[in-house]
Amino acid sequence: MAAATKTALGTRDRLVRTASRLMQHGGYENTPVKQLVREAEATLGSLYHFFPGGKQELAVAAIHFGDEEFAGLLRAGLTAYPDPAEAVEAVAALLARELEASDWRDGCPVTATALETVGRLPELQAACAQAFANWQHLVAAKLLASGYPEPEARDLAITVVNTLEGAEMTSQVTRSRTPLLVAGRHLARLVASYRD
Repeated sequence: MAAATKTALGTRDRLVRTASRLMQHGGYENTPVKQLVREAEATLGSLYHFFPGGKQELAVAAIHFGDEEFAGLLRAGLTAYPDPAEAVEAVAALLARELEASDWRDGCPVTATALETVGRLPELQAACAQAFANWQHLVAAKLLASGYPEPEARDLAITVVNTLEGAEMTSQVTRSRTPLLVAGRHLARLVASYRD
């Protein structure tokens, strides 16, 4: 983030955005409070002023921020084409471009945290689960608006989000767009098959 942008943001927003970025790269446990405060150009006192629950409360806010950020990307892809099959493929291509542009670092904003908090940190796990549900809702809304019956739209939305999440992680590990692009093509075929 450019210095001018950091300055324009309030301290709370800087803390949330910095936490979101650091957790996206390393998860919750690998995001030290001292590094977070330093990179947000904040103080430890300001962190506890805005987030009396400390790192965990800030992490929940960061997950919500990441949820909205990823939802914006999903919306952009889903609205690129009226046809839902083409739109789903466009989402996969957009994710691949964004991931490559970040040098394969900026994958899903909640996955790393979701995996390490299962069964240990219920508030973080709940925030991650809500993010996945929000993304599924966006895909389902696109399908419902295109005339898909509700049960199929909901099931397809879960499949689309789950597949994109896995493909994105594989693209990060392999440093290749291919897993996302292949997933996008196959998801498009699956979505189109429900119209037949």
